[in-house]
Amino acid sequence: MRECRLHAHSISLLLFIVAVMIVGCSTQKFVPDKEYLLSKVEVKSDVDDVDAAMLHQYVRQKANSKWFSLFNVPLGTYSLAGKDTTKWINRTLKSIGEKPVIYDSAQARLSCQDLLTAMHNMGYMNASVSLSKKISGKKIALKYDVHPGEPFYIRNVDYVIDDPVIEQLLGLRDSSKWGLHRGMKFTVANLDNERKRITNLLQNEGYYRFNKDFIRFSADSTANLREVDVVLHLLRYKPNNNAEVTLHPRYFIGSVEYVAIGEDEVHLRQKVLDDNNMIETGHPYSARALQRTYNNLGNLAALGYTNIGFTERKDTTLLDCIIHLSRKKPNTISFQPEGTNTAGNLGAAASVTWTNRNLFRGSEQLSIELRGAFEAITGLEGYQNENYTEFGVETRLEFPRFVAPFLSRSFRRNSRATSELSISYDMQNRPEFHRRVFSAAWRYKWSDARHFTTYRFDLLDLNYIYMPWISPTFKTEYLDNASSRNAILRYNYEDLFITKIGFGVNYNNGIRAFRANIETSGNLLSAISHMSKGKKNEDGQYTLFNIAYAQYVKFDIDYSRVWRIDKHNSFGVHGALGIAYPYGNSKVLPFEKRYFGGGANSVRGWNVRGLGPGKFKGTNGAIDFINQTGDMKLDLSAEYRTYLFWKIDGAVFVDAGNIWTLREYEEQPGGQFSFKDFYKEIAVAYGVGFRLNFGYFLLRFDMGMKAINPAYETKEEHYAIIHPKLSRDFAFHFAVGLPF
Repeated sequence: MRECRLHAHSISLLLFIVAVMIVGCSTQKFVPDKEYLLSKVEVKSDVDDVDAAMLHQYVRQKANSKWFSLFNVPLGTYSLAGKDTTKWINRTLKSIGEKPVIYDSAQARLSCQDLLTAMHNMGYMNASVSLSKKISGKKIALKYDVHPGEPFYIRNVDYVIDDPVIEQLLGLRDSSKWGLHRGMKFTVANLDNERKRITNLLQNEGYYRFNKDFIRFSADSTANLREVDVVLHLLRYKPNNNAEVTLHPRYFIGSVEYVAIGEDEVHLRQKVLDDNNMIETGHPYSARALQRTYNNLGNLAALGYTNIGFTERKDTTLLDCIIHLSRKKPNTISFQPEGTNTAGNLGAAASVTWTNRNLFRGSEQLSIELRGAFEAITGLEGYQNENYTEFGVETRLEFPRFVAPFLSRSFRRNSRATSELSISYDMQNRPEFHRRVFSAAWRYKWSDARHFTTYRFDLLDLNYIYMPWISPTFKTEYLDNASSRNAILRYNYEDLFITKIGFGVNYNNGIRAFRANIETSGNLLSAISHMSKGKKNEDGQYTLFNIAYAQYVKFDIDYSRVWRIDKHNSFGVHGALGIAYPYGNSKVLPFEKRYFGGGANSVRGWNVRGLGPGKFKGTNGAIDFINQTGDMKLDLSAEYRTYLFWKIDGAVFVDAGNIWTLREYEEQPGGQFSFKDFYKEIAVAYGVGFRLNFGYFLLRFDMGMKAINPAYETKEEHYAIIHPKLSRDFAFHFAVGLPF
């Protein structure tokens, strides 16, 4: 019955799209007489070095947007509306649709000029642009043909500096320090970059009133040789139209003063303010120091608004700096409820967080979070309590600086870093077992804003997992029964220490994103155990306080890239690889460190923890959440995203990947990784998604279908793309945020 309903919904959606496309052909009722609907715009270049797609930004009029760059649904939706605007249905269709773009010859002419200017700025001084039109009924298609010709190059460069102090400061007598060189392409971008370079250098050396307008260029092209002689002129200082030109004044900092905005004090120690202030008395004015001061003060949780101003002392080149500061509320309380659904078991969770933003008057941020959860568990026979409850507390103390011995003041001031201490306790009660997790960690985080990179170093991360009670039924059936799959289960239901250190790097420039993490656990304890000739337990493991500790190494790498096709369409790819290896004191990875496949951010044709390892096919849902984990993971995704209407976006996607074990475990037949066979075990899925995009957050609904299933019993199940079955192959996912 459910399958029939899904088929009906799919057919209805398809019919709606077809109807809108048909109506889209009759949009002429909104096109005035003797005018045309702009149906298509192309930009072509006859030189491979010129990216025609990049030139689209200079075209002033573009055709109506299309879903997935194919379907003219927004225009078709608008066309469904009647002309009577008093009817709500007509107003609604027009608001969610897109008004026809009417061809404007003036805009086309200006677009040709803009394209020509862009080519000149790129060094193609002999470029030309032609426009061709193709009219079909009430529609018109435009094609801009760009003919760049041959680029121009710089032949000779000369710097004329009318200020000897600046000339010496820039060191331009040494031509190796010049930003312009013979053989460079003659482009506006190269000239402007040199203006910016010199301006930035001078503004960081005390030249408070210097700007790039003091730098001019003159150029002389050589006939028929496509070579240009360039002269950079750095003009002398002229404060106003009536004043005489002089040498550029070089300013120094005379004094620095902190002023609280309003009646309240900021309640920060003077040393904290001084350490975060890069503007120093007696030093030359520096725009870089000004920006770094803004960044540093902006990172202090105790501060809200910051404004830095300078005043000139009369008849001197001294600047007095005044830093205006306002503070945030020192204490806040937040409450966050949420619903849960684990394998069909419904529940609810909530957390309350208290935060103090200035604990020791140094902008130290202390937060205490209390969390509780309840889930009604059904279908478990032989267990007394059929509910799941969880209570937890987590305390975090964050310092806005490096906290470590033997660090110099200059190092602390020049590094944008935070140090964090966290302690948490989590109590989980299930019908099968009770579990307690105590965690403590000390870590550092710092960033390099110029290179869009952040770093994280976990100096110590300690986890103690304690199992105070296990149900006799669960113990008998799964842990002590030699005939059942129990090795991985047993390891994950014993008391355990995890003491890890790790390092991670994250790069994100808005187009490309790259993440890499490495962590290792148990090596220091293992070395101490070997040196002290510590005793082993009955399983041959060294212990700490009679509790075995985990020993492993884990590495993860993740890359994604998004191409912007036009204003409403984009295409993204994503790849992730993770591998972890237990050794020494461990034969099995701790459950928290194992990989799982499927879910909203993995291969979306499978439910979370429903894929792998390898060609292993789960059979017993009560314990397969343990067995369907692995030591290695591969995820690959491609997704085409489009704007639909209002705040709703759409997507089509293809996912591939799986998880594997590095060792052969009896409980996971077919799960071990093999170079000769792993490609046969890659699962593939496809699907569509809808996203409710509010800008500051996004709700995602993805519907995936299995295409190739490595855990199969029949040919139809293996190649599900040829033999689809909704009840077997369909998975629905709800998530917050994009998958990558």
